[in-house]
Amino acid sequence: MLRNSGLLNGLLLVAVVVCALSVVTSQHKARKLLNELQKEKEQAEQMEVEWGQLQLEQSTLTTSARIEKIAVKQLQMNMPGSGQIRIVRIGQLEQPLPRPLVRTLNLSAEKAQ
Repeated sequence: MLRNSGLLNGLLLVAVVVCALSVVTSQHKARKLLNELQKEKEQAEQMEVEWGQLQLEQSTLTTSARIEKIAVKQLQMNMPGSGQIRIVRIGQLEQPLPRPLVRTLNLSAEKAQ
């Protein structure tokens, strides 16, 4: 009987050591995952800040005053005079105009109003 209890004690000791090692391993994995989660949260926060900055930059770059300034200075474009603007209604045309010309005329008509 002593032999059986010694064998049982040995098996129990092995079981306890295996359980203890599995607890340590799982805690280690949990800590690693927590650290990764923190890094991902920090990266997400940095990306949100960068997204806000990009939106601000986009709104700055697309203001109509800036676009008009670039059109005048770099492209030498000017607003047409009142004598140069003609309002053309699409239904009144005998022959359809090419697409870019139609857009140009529509934009000129909108600015005249």
